[in-house]
Amino acid sequence: MNFLKNYLFFALAFLLVPITFYGQKNFEAELQKIADQYKAVGLAVVVVKDNKIAYQANIGYKDKAQKTPLQEGDLFRIASISKSFTTTSLLQLVENGVLHLDDDVSDLIGFPIRNPHYPDTPITLKMILSHTSSINDSQRYSSLDIINPKKNDTWEKSYNNYKPGTKYDYSNLNYNLAGSILEKWSSTPFHSYVVQHILKPLGLYGGYDVDSLDQGKFAKIYHYNKKTDDYSPSPAAYASIKEKKKDYQMGYSTPLYSPTGGMKISAKDLAKYMIMHMNHGAYPNGHILKKESSELMQSPVIQVSNRADYGLAIRIARDLVDGIELTGHTGSAYGLYSAMFFDPEKKFGFVVITNGSMSGKVGNYNSLLKPTINLLYHQFID
Repeated sequence: MNFLKNYLFFALAFLLVPITFYGQKNFEAELQKIADQYKAVGLAVVVVKDNKIAYQANIGYKDKAQKTPLQEGDLFRIASISKSFTTTSLLQLVENGVLHLDDDVSDLIGFPIRNPHYPDTPITLKMILSHTSSINDSQRYSSLDIINPKKNDTWEKSYNNYKPGTKYDYSNLNYNLAGSILEKWSSTPFHSYVVQHILKPLGLYGGYDVDSLDQGKFAKIYHYNKKTDDYSPSPAAYASIKEKKKDYQMGYSTPLYSPTGGMKISAKDLAKYMIMHMNHGAYPNGHILKKESSELMQSPVIQVSNRADYGLAIRIARDLVDGIELTGHTGSAYGLYSAMFFDPEKKFGFVVITNGSMSGKVGNYNSLLKPTINLLYHQFID
């Protein structure tokens, strides 16, 4: 009888192995299918489940011309997910009493930041971190000269005609101001502050200073041309800023590092950073942020749409996976598309990055990002 039981047990186990394998194989085929459908040059995905990395994959190329495979540890310029590193750093200064979220940005930056339509309404640090400042990117955002009345005769065009604090308008200039404030009030170069106070404690490799990183690790970014159905490289994504640093002015030249979008990091290390935010600032050796600061960062400040709100460098999304609320951010620049979203209660999350894909949209998301995250959710979480 025992022999029969053992035989049946091993026979059943043997039968289940191919079923499980087929399930994994079928999932990976679906993942490849999405990458092929949207003509991804390379695609890196990481799944976090139960507070740890449960799955990761790299598809395609880091260098399309050389056909160099994308690998774990390759660095991407992650675009607007970078904003959360800037905000995390600033909230550390708030915790230490150096800054306050209701501080007037004019006082913090050293020149007037005032909407000319509402000159008596202060624009606060919280407003620029939540994109409610009424500042816009109509004149671009690569230098603070754009919005400095002493440097630009058309500075007024950088403001919308509504009262600061009342409406949402996503603006990269907000975050180049924020990074400059961090540098000025920490008395530390922006890129060094983020490395010292976030990346090093978490054991992560990356940063905003392109010249300090291993150039061989960069995943080249490619811009898709819809007319030609082809890709062209975007070397500006990792362009050296050595020469521009010669006349660097602390607390003003900070946009050189792009606090709004210039973080370079691997998908896996970004997932580790995400786990810290998932745990409200905590990591095994301590805290990057206090719980109350992290919760504030992830709390809605303003409604973006009927299915999304915005906090401080964080989007609260109900339009990414149906019926599920996720917290995180997307990024797009130079042809790259990125996403980092998580559930801080159920302890799962996703990082998805492509260094080049078709640029269409599914709702409010890049056409590759949304189906990929939905596939990962239904394979590993649902």
